Amino acid sequence: MSTPRGGGREVLGAARRVVVKVGSSSLTTAGGGLDAARLDGLVDVLAARRLAGSDVVLVSSGAIAAGLAPLGLAKRPRDLASQQAAASVGQGLLVAEYARAFARAGLTVGQVLLTADDVVRRTHYGNAQRTLERLLVLGVLPVVNENDTVATHEIRFGDNDRLAALVAHLVRADALVLLSDVDALYDGPPSRPGARRVPLVRGPGDLAGVTVGSAGAAGVGTGGMTTKVEAAQIAVSAGVPALVTSAALAGDALAGADVGTWFPVPREGGRRSTRQLWLAHAAAPAGRLVLDDGAVRAVRERRSSLLPAGVTAVVGAFGAGDPVDLVDGNGDALARGLVNYSSEELPDMLGRSTRELARRWGPAYEREVVHRDHLVLLGRA
Repeated sequence: MSTPRGGGREVLGAARRVVVKVGSSSLTTAGGGLDAARLDGLVDVLAARRLAGSDVVLVSSGAIAAGLAPLGLAKRPRDLASQQAAASVGQGLLVAEYARAFARAGLTVGQVLLTADDVVRRTHYGNAQRTLERLLVLGVLPVVNENDTVATHEIRFGDNDRLAALVAHLVRADALVLLSDVDALYDGPPSRPGARRVPLVRGPGDLAGVTVGSAGAAGVGTGGMTTKVEAAQIAVSAGVPALVTSAALAGDALAGADVGTWFPVPREGGRRSTRQLWLAHAAAPAGRLVLDDGAVRAVRERRSSLLPAGVTAVVGAFGAGDPVDLVDGNGDALARGLVNYSSEELPDMLGRSTRELARRWGPAYEREVVHRDHLVLLGRA
């Protein structure tokens, strides 16, 4: 039986199923190898929670970083092929260390490697969901990572924070904990005198005046705070509350202590469907459809399906069923959806009514270009 989502930090202490994500910087040395002491410290906390009766899913970065030293690389390579090679070497080392560390508590781990395709395509999503659920039923602690050895630029999550948020939705977790080397979100660079921790983010208003830098940037961005805030917002939109803190505070965080930054689920907030989450946060658009002003209003204000008459241009090459962005005349994306026609079919259909198309080419062409059930507005937390 699941614990209620949302509310205060007591949700974390009582959570029956929790997803924990840890970043590379919390597991590795400056030289790129795994830091056994830090990894053991985290495992001790997670093992204790698992042995206390909670399901724990660990989303762990660190494969590429762990593979640097064995390959004689001084720093993370920029090209994809070298990153994949480092991940191939490092992933085995990483999961072996986790297996060793959790075995001290009598726990078995199972490795689950995912690409964005696995949470975008319905059949892949179902397979991933069933595998994770079965591992948990069997008492195995899943260790999840992006499948960096085969993922291309087009099918990558981009960061394991977003992956963790989607996994939390996938396994119907009661809470998500995002761990790094930064203990919380601050209203300015944490190193600056007077910078204050932001203990609670109930919505966009609580982030007003807070500078959230990108990964690797100075100040708040150190440790990738931007991706963590975005991941927490994804989780909240899926009905899963989230906490952002440091790996050193993992024990306190899981106990529900007042550490880090807490993102509760609003009591009045609805939960996005699985497909909406796929489209908004995991689906890489294969192309774009440019809408006229009337179609923009219909999609944005009335959540209407997109009809051929409202499309003025087709950009990119895609097939029926692919995700595409719907953009206004300025090129700003307002929605994303699964298109019913290929980029080769659409140009001859633009500006025509579905009734006209059905008369000309048959009843199969009376469908919407994008049905409202397969469309999600962008920019909604």
